[in-house]
Parts: sequence; structure tokens; C-alpha cells
Amino acid sequence: MPLSLNGGIGVGYFVNVEPDVSIYVEDINPGGSKTIVFIHGWPLSHEQFEYQFDVLPAMGYRCIGIDWRGFGKSDKPMSGYNYDRLADDIRTVVGALQLKNFTLVGHSTGGAIAIHYMARYNGYGVSKLVLIDAAAPIGFTKETANKLLTEALNDRPKMMRGVIDTFFFQYITVPFSDWFFQLGLQAAGWSTAAIIILLRDVRLDDDLQKIFVPTLIIHGIHDKVIPFAQAQELNQKIRNSQLVPFQYSGHGPFWEERDKFNQLLIQFIG
Repeated sequence: MPLSLNGGIGVGYFVNVEPDVSIYVEDINPGGSKTIVFIHGWPLSHEQFEYQFDVLPAMGYRCIGIDWRGFGKSDKPMSGYNYDRLADDIRTVVGALQLKNFTLVGHSTGGAIAIHYMARYNGYGVSKLVLIDAAAPIGFTKETANKLLTEALNDRPKMMRGVIDTFFFQYITVPFSDWFFQLGLQAAGWSTAAIIILLRDVRLDDDLQKIFVPTLIIHGIHDKVIPFAQAQELNQKIRNSQLVPFQYSGHGPFWEERDKFNQLLIQFIG
């Protein structure tokens, strides 16, 4: 059912990206004057951006949330959990929606996917890029990845609780933690594990020099998942980029400092 929102509408639908695989897309305020495409982090879904979707569409922006294959409401095939295929899925959605001149926003692993999309498709359709605590140029250390992998394959709910424990610097309520927990469990076990391996084994160094659009890098200084030093490295290696440290955030500035985050996004997009 379309959702009424301050005169705009939010439409959820599926885009077929290959035989028997469809990607879930939430398109909020399709008539908005400027388009923002959001790519979530592992192992979450587009719903992690609820506190952007509450605000930005009402200010005239069109907000599009994409669930990667294997996560959220998208189909959960056994294969395709590599940066090429994940970027291809985004490109197919961009083509299906005929998106042009949009801002691409990626959080954590979503930031890594966004970076690879820019390199693989020469930034097709993207006018500006926003990287939030991006898992690039590397994702997890081998030690962290192997621990997560063991937990994902033996006690995935316990793994998800551990992820939440390290995710936020700000205090979170038990109901909020429970909600975030459920977002993570919407994913399939096999896709959750496959992305851990991807984050462990693949670097994106070569992609960074292929980004030419204005890039905003946002990173919580207290991030225990992806160290702040990686944001500094991205800032050095991506031309025309600016880094804004979030002083009171861990891995989730989109929620932890949501008012500042939303204002910054609006200023950057214009």
C-alpha cells in the first residue's frame, strides 16, 4: 500500500535484477525535486534510514531506499555477494527508475558498494556522493571477520547483539536495540556470512581514484567498527572530497547525531 506522507507518497516495489532475483525499493516522495538514493550497511536494510525518511521527503526531497540482495525485503539468492554484482544491482535499479543527477548515500558496507558503483559505472547518474562510516578501502580485519563468521554460522542472533553493542557511541534504549536487532535478522544467514567474507578478502583501493563527483565523508570519531583513520584515508585519496568528523557518534551518525546529519546532507545537496 502506498503510504501518505505530507502530501507525498511512499511506494514500495520490486525491481527484477536477474532471473528469479528481485530487489526491494522504497521510493518516498517520487515527485520530489532532488533525489537521494540510500544504500544501507551490513546486515541491515533501507529501514536503518528511518530518521532521514521522516524528515527529508517533507522538505521536498525524493528519498529512495534500496535493500541489497539477501537483505531486508529483497530476494535472497545463494549467489551474487560480491562488489561487482551488488553494484550491478544498483545500476539496474537506477535504470529501471530512470534516475539522473541524484545524490548517492552509502553507509558502512553500503559506502563500499557506492564506491564500487562509482568506479564500475563511471558514476552513472550520480551528481554527488556521501560516504557514512564507509567500510573502505578495507572492511573487517581477518580476526574480526573470522569471529563474526563463526558466530553468524552458529548463533546469528548472538552475533547481531554483539554488532549492536559496538555500533553506537550514544546511549540506545532497549526498544531501539530490539528494533535494530530485527533489521539485522531480516537478512538470510548465508548472505550475512557471504558479506563478512567479502569485507575480509576484498580491498577497494583502486576504485578511489575513479571518483570524480563532489564527495562528503561523514564518520563518527568513536567508531569501533570502521576506525576513523579510514575516513582520513578516503579523504586523502578521493579528489574533491571533504571529511566531517562527528564528535558524538560511533558507527551510526545517521541516528546518533541525526539533526546535524540531516542538516549537513541538505547543505551538501543544496
